[in-house]
Formats: sequence, C-alpha cells, structure tokens
Amino acid sequence: MAERVRTRVIVHGRVQGVWFRENCRQQAASLGLAGFVRNLEDGSVEAEFEGAAPAVDRAVAWCRIGPPRATVTSAEVTPLSPTGEEGFRVR
Repeated sequence: MAERVRTRVIVHGRVQGVWFRENCRQQAASLGLAGFVRNLEDGSVEAEFEGAAPAVDRAVAWCRIGPPRATVTSAEVTPLSPTGEEGFRVR
C-alpha cells in the first residue's frame, strides 16, 4: 500500500471564474483523494490533497496546469501531515 500523504497547493494566475474548483474536485475524486479546494480573497485557489503519494503527486501536477480556461502562473506546494480526512469537497 502506498504511503498516505497530504499536500497544500496555492495556485496563482487566472484561476477563479474558470471552473478550476469543480475540475479540481473531479480530478481528486478520480484519484481517490480526500481534502478540499477553495477560492482565496487574493484571487488564488487553495487545495489540500490527502491520499496515496502517487495520486497526490498527480493532483499537484494537474494544479500546475489547471482546466482549459485557466492560466496558472505559479503554484506553491507545501507538504503537510495527513489528518485522516475522508472525501473531497469544494468550499
């Protein structure tokens, strides 16, 4: 079984109003990840992914690109301690 990890990603660029959160939720669900995604007041998007390390890595890689209408300029990635969270939601 793969190691369980948790990672926070803050995504900058044109990432609000382009279905980033819903597409992120779909990506996370397809990868079997827990966590959340939400808009931040500064126009960026924050996501936390928890699950198998390879799946979290794939979700982080997706965040660096985003959905077709997004323009990602940078992504800050921070490893966290797993919390045992279940399910993935849009906040």
